[in-house]
Amino acid sequence: TYKVFIEERDYSKFSWEDLGDIKSGRPNLGSMAPVKIYRLLQYTMRDVLISEFDVQTANEIFVKAGNLAGKNFCQNVLNTGLELNEFIAHLQKTLKELKIGILRVEDINIDTLEMTVTLAEDLDCSGLPLSNEVICAYEEGFISGIFKAYIGKEFQAKEVDCWATGNRICRFAVSVLQPV
Repeated sequence: TYKVFIEERDYSKFSWEDLGDIKSGRPNLGSMAPVKIYRLLQYTMRDVLISEFDVQTANEIFVKAGNLAGKNFCQNVLNTGLELNEFIAHLQKTLKELKIGILRVEDINIDTLEMTVTLAEDLDCSGLPLSNEVICAYEEGFISGIFKAYIGKEFQAKEVDCWATGNRICRFAVSVLQPV
């Protein structure tokens, strides 16, 4: 018999390697899945979190998860050696290629790193029915995590407009939490 030695690590903590080898694991179905299936996972998870806790806690958990995802996405997928303008162009191209959404920077202050960004055709809410709340907490964290990993400072992205509240894009006010 052969023994397989697995490197010891804490498997309760996320690692990029936890995503596995999708190419060998899904040779027939590939790496893409319908947006409805992504939303099925997200909104059932949100429902359970709200049932177990409350809306605010569920949103906080989604922001934290999005932040962790954004940091890892930036570190493992994006070229962090680019200057800011080039990095944003690279980020826009990558998000579109991966069908995550169409990112636009409406406004940016290079000195303070405050910006307003929009995300159209996003995974979380584009096409959802109207509600009375902005719902892209995961994307708030995802955007914050990307910029934290790229710049090295804590960021906050706050959704100010959402498809679910009647807009046709999601708009985020992004700012650094530590002085630049």
